[in-house]
Amino acid sequence: MEEKKTFLTNNCNFAGIRPIMMDLPYPEIAAEGRNPAYANLLSVDYCGAVSELSAITQYINNENRMSGEKCPFARTILGIAMAEMMHLQKLGEMITLLGGTVDFVAKGQNGQRQMWTPKFLDIPEDIGRMLAADIEAEQAAIRQYQAHIRMIKDSCVNAVLKRIILDEEYHIMILRNLSAG
Repeated sequence: MEEKKTFLTNNCNFAGIRPIMMDLPYPEIAAEGRNPAYANLLSVDYCGAVSELSAITQYINNENRMSGEKCPFARTILGIAMAEMMHLQKLGEMITLLGGTVDFVAKGQNGQRQMWTPKFLDIPEDIGRMLAADIEAEQAAIRQYQAHIRMIKDSCVNAVLKRIILDEEYHIMILRNLSAG
């Protein structure tokens, strides 16, 4: 008689998940002209310590660890990660338009170059702390975008950054609701 095996499974269904973002259009991806200094600023948003790449990686890690016991949370976190992926793609397009290179190296104003690393991530074990770390990362991203908007004198680039900020603010609201629930 054959013994029936029991397998460990994750029954969290991720079908149909869409990016979680404000229901507003994005401005056209454009630049008033080539500007490598602006491209370097955006490279920090793209893959610096506080960046879309860091956000995506942190969210996917958290989603994976939540999916077994908190499927609704994991589904929401994946939707936020998808929105961050769209931000990363838009930043990459703008960096290229501005004459920069998309290469996972953040280029500082002082000429210093820093390769993206998972050391930039905050990956606590507890779900409450994960959500708190995600909220903190969103707030840091907003502050950084606002600082870059003040430094960039290109209305096309700034329009996209302002639109990204709206999504980040929306993510904070959603994460706070998850934390409360």
